[in-house]
Formats: sequence, structure tokens, C-alpha cells
Amino acid sequence: MVAEQLRGRDVEDERVLAAMERVPRELFVPPELAGHAYEDAALPIGFGATISQPYMVARICEALALHGRERVLDVGTGSGYQAAVLAELAEEVDTIERVPELAAQARANLDEAGYERVRVHVGDGTLGVPDQAPFDAIAVGAAAPELPQTLYGQLAERGRLVLPVGRRDAQELQVVVRSPEGPAVLRSVPCRFVPLLGAEGFSP
Repeated sequence: MVAEQLRGRDVEDERVLAAMERVPRELFVPPELAGHAYEDAALPIGFGATISQPYMVARICEALALHGRERVLDVGTGSGYQAAVLAELAEEVDTIERVPELAAQARANLDEAGYERVRVHVGDGTLGVPDQAPFDAIAVGAAAPELPQTLYGQLAERGRLVLPVGRRDAQELQVVVRSPEGPAVLRSVPCRFVPLLGAEGFSP
């Protein structure tokens, strides 16, 4: 997976590549899909959610430009996979999931894989985790129609927020930096994610 899908394409951050090598992806997919865990595809995990394609997880993590000391928020926990990768790259990780059953399964997956220190929250991901803010980086694993202002407000100064923005059927991955002048979008690539549901996302 790392050699062909990530390094063989355009993922260059060695810390991200090493993190993707260390996290056992098979522990974050339904047992019946374990044989497909390392394929270059998103996989269903129930409740209309997916575990993101490895390439897109790597692109999000690389775009966050983490060095190891950051406090990170992961929005849209799903199976917990992206939170686990972020835990390899940052000092503290909070993750939030709107579906209680998915949050419970993610907690079990993270514990089994050895990521007990990741804090799992249940709630509207578009509203973040205000009592843990500010965050140095925020990763959003579902698509929003526009930048959720509440999430942006929970960024530390010069913090980065990476999320897919666009329609339900087509988006671009945006890198947003908090600056004194307001949000600065650094770059974007085409992508397709499940919709981010919530007060500042899409309606269920």
C-alpha cells in the first residue's frame, strides 16, 4: 500500500508514510472486508459511512504538515483509522463522530490497535469539540458544502484545517490556514467523500 499507492504517487512526507506503515488498517474495517483493507479504495463501515481511501488519508495528513507536538481534532471518526494515523503524527488527538454506534466501534478499534490515548467524542462534528480547543490542526473526513465557521474558530493562530468542500457528488480538498486576515486557502485537489452531516454541514 505505502510503496505503490502512496510513495509511488505524490505523497512525500516520510513521517506520514511511516505512520501509514505502522497503523494496522485491517483492524479498522469490518471483519468480512479485512482482505480488502489495503486496497486503494474507500470501504463501507455501516451507517452510510466509509473508511477513506488510504491515499486520501495520507494526503490529508500530509497537508496538515504535522511535526509531532500538535493538538489535533479529527472530525468524522468513522472506524477510527484516520485518528490512529494522526496519533502517530501528533501529541494529542481528539476525534468526534455523530453516530454513537460508530463511535463505540471506533473506540474498540483504537483500543485493540493500541491507541488508547485518542479521545473519542459523540456529537455534531461540524461544531467541533469546544472544550478542547484551540487545535493546531483539524482534519475533516467528510465533505462540507462550505467551510464550517465553528471549526475554523477552534483553530489556533496559523493552525491548519483540511477538508473536502463542494457538492455531495464532487468536491475539492482544501487546506485552510487561520490568519489575522481570515481564512487563507492554500491549495486543493479533486476528491469525493461522503457528506459531512450537521448544523454547519449537509442536512441528513
